[in-house]
Amino acid sequence: MNFTFLGTGAGLPAKERNVTSIAVRFPEYDGNLWLFDCGEGTQRQILYTPVKLTKLKVIFITHLHGDHLFGLPGVLGSRSFQGSESPLLVIGPRGLKQYVWTALRASGTHIRYPLKVREISESGTVFEDEHFIVSAEALEHGISCFGYRIVEKDLPGELLVEKLKKAGIPPGPVYQKFKEQSEVLLSDGRCFKSAPFVGERKKGRRVAIIGDTRPCEQSIKLAKHTDLLIHEATFRDQDKAMAWNYRHSTSVQAAEIAREASAGALILTHLSSRYQKEEQAALLNEAKKVFGSTLLARDLWGYELKRQPRR
Repeated sequence: MNFTFLGTGAGLPAKERNVTSIAVRFPEYDGNLWLFDCGEGTQRQILYTPVKLTKLKVIFITHLHGDHLFGLPGVLGSRSFQGSESPLLVIGPRGLKQYVWTALRASGTHIRYPLKVREISESGTVFEDEHFIVSAEALEHGISCFGYRIVEKDLPGELLVEKLKKAGIPPGPVYQKFKEQSEVLLSDGRCFKSAPFVGERKKGRRVAIIGDTRPCEQSIKLAKHTDLLIHEATFRDQDKAMAWNYRHSTSVQAAEIAREASAGALILTHLSSRYQKEEQAALLNEAKKVFGSTLLARDLWGYELKRQPRR
């Protein structure tokens, strides 16, 4: 599971940080791609990364503020221009459907692939496929805004081939049945339970991506026991009054969420352009004092989340 931070700034594009978008690629699942938010300039940022719009399957929008949304029509159009014909699903708050179709119609943009926009208005499961379940929780940002929790389904354990051989079961198509069936009947009449010949199931990864919000219980719920929490950190701790007024979080508050939720790692993103490099370093350091496993995202930076034993 590979994360590419296409934009890590808040509000307005800056020279160092574009506005928000995160690409999540799944090399283990045919290279499929998801986007979380799609700020202005996202498609240009993609040009400098391994991200391919032809692999894009789902776009999750946290809320309808422009720095999270204004790049969406361009991405939708470019995906069509590049010849994609596979379906695309866009998920986000109410009003998203009107925004998407108005922008496409007004600009005369013709989409050559099946496009579906799914609006959400309450917490719960918003997406599920063969490998993942994605749930949403309403956050506290003044307008309808959601955070997302990605849960990878547990994977089957490895087939214990040597154990099968010792039991006198020769290699062949029958081995696959031991992973698919609870019992296997051999051609010689012997019947075996499958469980002793399959290793322990591999635990799926868990990730939370928190959109713009004040600190709230919903954020802790989304982040609970995740392997990775990606959280907005618009302000430094010294500016927490401003963060509260604008319904955002500070770096320290994001770290407190990670600590309380027992997350494995924290990545801070969505930084205000008022902070230059020295203050960005201070923002990170004050968060690390609260939660040591904290990283600060930068534009075009990649992060790989490998499978790890569940804590």
